[in-house]
Formats: sequence, C-alpha cells, structure tokens
Amino acid sequence: MSDTAPPQTTAPKAAAPYEPTERTVPTRSRERASYDRELVHSILDEAYLCHLGFVRDGAPVVLPTLFGRIGERLYVHGSTGSRPLRAAGKDDPGLPVCLTVTHVDGLVLARSAFHHSINYRSVVVHGVARTVTDPQERRTALDAIVDHVVPGRTADSRPANEKELAATAVIRLDLDEVSAKVRTGGPNDEPDDLALPHWAGVVPLARGYRAPQPSDDLDPAIAVPGYLTAL
Repeated sequence: MSDTAPPQTTAPKAAAPYEPTERTVPTRSRERASYDRELVHSILDEAYLCHLGFVRDGAPVVLPTLFGRIGERLYVHGSTGSRPLRAAGKDDPGLPVCLTVTHVDGLVLARSAFHHSINYRSVVVHGVARTVTDPQERRTALDAIVDHVVPGRTADSRPANEKELAATAVIRLDLDEVSAKVRTGGPNDEPDDLALPHWAGVVPLARGYRAPQPSDDLDPAIAVPGYLTAL
C-alpha cells in the first residue's frame, strides 16, 4: 500500500524505549539487547549500509543498500524496476522486511577457539515497507539518503530532475519493532584456560578516512569542500 504521510522529524516519545516484541527479543545473550531509542538512532546514523531482507518467490533475499533516517522512519531507494521495491508498492499488506545494521568495533581473541568473538553494535528492524508516493516526501527522503553518507552533500550537488525521480523508487520503514544488541569487553575464557600460553585480548577496529581524490575531469579551481575536510 502506498503511503503519503509526511516524514516524522522527531520521535513520538524522545525518552521512551521501543517496546520489546516476540521478534525483537533475542534467543541468545538477551543481556546484550537494548531498546533504548537514542542508542538505536546512533547505531543507525553511524552506518553507511543496511541489509534489507525479504522473501521473493518463496526464497529469502538480502540486499545491501544505502539508507537514510528521518525521525522514526527509515528510507531506502532503488530503481523503479526493482522487484522488491515494486512489491512494496502493491496493495496492503506491502512488503514484510527485516532491515539490519552492524558495526564491528573489535576482534575478540580468546585462548580457546570456541570463545573467539567480536565486539559489535547492531540494530534489527522488523516491519512492512511501503512505497513513498508523495513528491515532497520523496525528495526529502532522497536528500536524507545522500546526506546520510556525507552530511552537507545535498546542498553541494544538483538535485534529481524529473526523469531521474521517475526512475527512482523510495520505500519507507517505520521504526516500530526495533532492537539493538551490543557486545563490549574482552574474551570470556574458561577458568581452566587462563593459564594457557596463548595471547588473549581485543584488537580494536576504527573507521577512518583518507584524503579525498578528485575526479579526473574536475576543474582544478574547485577546492575540497569543508564538509569533506571535516571528516
């Protein structure tokens, strides 16, 4: 079913956590789960890619794709010829999806192979994706997706023209059934393994940026914009 409701710019209850549901309560390591709204937003906002899962022709499909968040809504874009995006535009019930985001913060090396792990922050969103048909919401959503990758980029690029907009589909997923899961700290070795002569600990990982590389056909007079040097 299409939806023309305007995008939400604020959470309905800024301090209220998301309500756990049967689908958002993990079966393992429940102590790592969180429904804190600000934590969920921070994990989403720091990610570039999400993975969008759905069922197509009776088989599971997972697609990596760019996304953007506005308040309590996530937006994903793609070609109007994309099968999952076409499915989201059908009449009720839309397209049931599961959207995930994960950050790997460290490699956890234990003394035993069994207890090797990673430190991570992740978000899982369940819901029904629906096609955005309202022209203003579509433009706002596409701007949010561009600025999600590099804040400030929308104002420093040509807006999509009518032909490009006609070839672009946008779907919306409300943040209703949501959970975060976080692991921190070192390895959980067995007491009997603590005396083994193997290195144990955490190898931290961090995201970094190198100097921007201008396009071969870029006018040399155009300097690197401030929003890129700020990265």
